[in-house]
Amino acid sequence: SLVFFMQAGFAMLCAGCVQHKNVQNSMLKNLLDACGAALGFYSVGYAFAYGGMDYSDPNKTFIGTENFFLMGVDDFMFWLFQFAFAASAATIVAGTLAERCQMTAYLCYSVAVTGFVYPVVVHSVWSPQGFLCGQAVSPLFGVGVVDFAGSSVVHLTGGCIALIATYILGPRRGRFYDHRGEPLETPVEFPGHSAALQMLGAFILWFGWYGFNTGSTLSITGPGQHQVVSLVAVNTTLAAASACVASLLASYYVIERKTGEGTFSLSSAMNGCLGGLVSITGGCAVVEPWAAVVIGFIAGLLYLFTSKLLIRLRIDDAVDAIPVHLSNGMWGTVAVGLFASSNRLQLAFGKVADTGVFMGGNGTLLGCQTIGVLFVLGWVTVLMFPFFMVLNYLGLLRASSADEVEGLDSKYHNKTNKLNHDHAQAMSKYGQANRKLRQSIDDTFEENKGTQNAGEQNRSSTRHRHHLGGDASVSGNSVLVGNW
Repeated sequence: SLVFFMQAGFAMLCAGCVQHKNVQNSMLKNLLDACGAALGFYSVGYAFAYGGMDYSDPNKTFIGTENFFLMGVDDFMFWLFQFAFAASAATIVAGTLAERCQMTAYLCYSVAVTGFVYPVVVHSVWSPQGFLCGQAVSPLFGVGVVDFAGSSVVHLTGGCIALIATYILGPRRGRFYDHRGEPLETPVEFPGHSAALQMLGAFILWFGWYGFNTGSTLSITGPGQHQVVSLVAVNTTLAAASACVASLLASYYVIERKTGEGTFSLSSAMNGCLGGLVSITGGCAVVEPWAAVVIGFIAGLLYLFTSKLLIRLRIDDAVDAIPVHLSNGMWGTVAVGLFASSNRLQLAFGKVADTGVFMGGNGTLLGCQTIGVLFVLGWVTVLMFPFFMVLNYLGLLRASSADEVEGLDSKYHNKTNKLNHDHAQAMSKYGQANRKLRQSIDDTFEENKGTQNAGEQNRSSTRHRHHLGGDASVSGNSVLVGNW
């Protein structure tokens, strides 16, 4: 339930990052992610990922071949937990394509990812019949890939899809190019309409991450499992906090060097925190708390660097999902090969084939982790690049220029657009009344100012007559009194 609650976090984060004219469209796409993931993972996704898994079978398979439509499945709780993971992988792309992607394309993408692309990655890394699984009878190089909760399986997969999709889709109009298609010297910022919703989404995601990571233990009743769960929660917290601080301070320093006056960026702190959570997901059960701080700190800097790099490359990511999930998904997977502890590996998995390089390992685990990253990048690219190219060729991917300028809420949600129109009219009338009131106040002020000036002139005349003689003083006072 905690993992599925993260969908609310993704939805709030996306809603806050987009312009007001695209909020409903963004919300519906997040809802379609959950619905598409449920149907896709129910029909074929779960079967491709875990169908026929047997921890005693040494044979390797590319894909599962049993349990379609949950036939023969007894553990429905396990399916529900894995469905929430699949929905999270699909939702990562929602914000990246915001404000310019058609609804048809997004629904097709959601089903394709959760029905086939993501399940193959899951089968390869987490199923005992997968060629990368570290828990298999004969793992890769005797070690296999260690990804406890999904730095590579979930976040790297979703982040890579987001990069491919936004590259083919192109940037929002006016972001990097003018109306003639000429590059802008300075990219135009499209600030989200609500920082409060962004922050709410970030906190919901952080809260849900405790279910995401600690729930991956699958049980707390086994020997030492309570220690694993508590370590996972602690590491999750430390990595998020460290990444947030690192990204915030680094952003302040960069802005100060560029403008001469530093400012604290809420978006940098918030996304840095999420990047830290992504980075610790793969190794949260196998690294020491101090290592979690280091991993998170590097994640915060890596997020900031990748975010700036995307802007230089003119790749438009509306919510910075690519720096958060792609970059830190890779870093979190590789970090296991650097910091994994023998004691923690033994407690979490019951065996130790190799440890992190910085913890005395011989590099085999690091090599397996690197192979895992390359496999995910290669698999996703081979499938999703042609997929989005075909959608783009058929004219099903990008919304029209008119729809993008007016807002996708107007295109797909007419009722809401009418409500927004009525609200705009009401605000216009309020603005007109406010301007009339301001003009009335200004006129009154000018009138009073004129009266005060006349009074000052009369006082000056009185002083002058008083100096000349008493009669003039009396006359002047009479005039002054008459004026008052």
